[in-house]
Amino acid sequence: MASEEFVRGMLYLSLTVVGVPGNATVILAFLLLLYQENRLLPADVIVLHLACVNFLVVGVRCLLETLASFRLAIIFGDIGCKAVIFVYRTSRSLSIWLTFVLSAYQCLSIAPPGSRWASVRAAVANYLGFVFLFLWLLNTCMSSAAILFSFGTKNDSSTTSHSINVQFCYVNFPSKLSKEANGAGQVGRDVVPMALMTLASLIILVFLYKHSQQVRGLRSSSSGGGGGSGAEQRAAKAVVALVTLYVVLYGVDNGLWVYTLTVRKTMTSSLISDLRIFFSSLYAALSPVVIIASNRKVNGRLRCAIQEKAIQEKATSVSSM
Repeated sequence: MASEEFVRGMLYLSLTVVGVPGNATVILAFLLLLYQENRLLPADVIVLHLACVNFLVVGVRCLLETLASFRLAIIFGDIGCKAVIFVYRTSRSLSIWLTFVLSAYQCLSIAPPGSRWASVRAAVANYLGFVFLFLWLLNTCMSSAAILFSFGTKNDSSTTSHSINVQFCYVNFPSKLSKEANGAGQVGRDVVPMALMTLASLIILVFLYKHSQQVRGLRSSSSGGGGGSGAEQRAAKAVVALVTLYVVLYGVDNGLWVYTLTVRKTMTSSLISDLRIFFSSLYAALSPVVIIASNRKVNGRLRCAIQEKAIQEKATSVSSM
């Protein structure tokens, strides 16, 4: 095995080891919450959907790249390349848009009751299923080029100057215009939610700053000053952390994508594509860590599950004595 394949295999393995159990844990925690309480809040539904999409990103792309890098499975034929790249691109872009939906909903959640923005928040909560359906249709359609232009490296004799090498597959565009149009569409699809979620996060940060100033004023004038909703503040800070993580990692990803589109030499090397996949998948692997660390509902369900398991093990050991 070449050292380059071993290194890339280890990188993808690290993402798989962190991302697959991390997202699976978040999904399990919310399913337990749904089973116990028979309902989920809209923000919880968005986070659950985000974890499912991130699980697809890491499970489909990183796990399969790991297996292929270590030559444990031959997956990337023509059909395999089309399926993997299509699922990866769709789930990756859905991850971006769902992060925006989460940040926008959290931004609306800090609106005062009875305001117009509070009404918008209620409307979003009521039609959340239609929001998910629209995002799935939008991103599925925008990822359709993967089905048309992707094929395995065994057919690399048909590559042209408009091809993009993604190690085990090629994305072979029929013309320079189609390549640039597809690239511009992907960049626009990412930049729009990035700008909107950044704006929403700035609004949240301004609100948190003003709220902390008000709390300090209350505490200075009264020994029993109120502290507002701690749960909302924790949720807002968690969303800001997710958005910051997204902006940094996907900013690098999109910068590399623009470089891929503008520099002709990248068609002969998969290094840039490997870096792009790594940075974009890094968000899917690390976001559940942020969710687990900041979401009390997830923490509570995990602690309950661990305690119940410990009690059962103790009871089993006592009964066997």
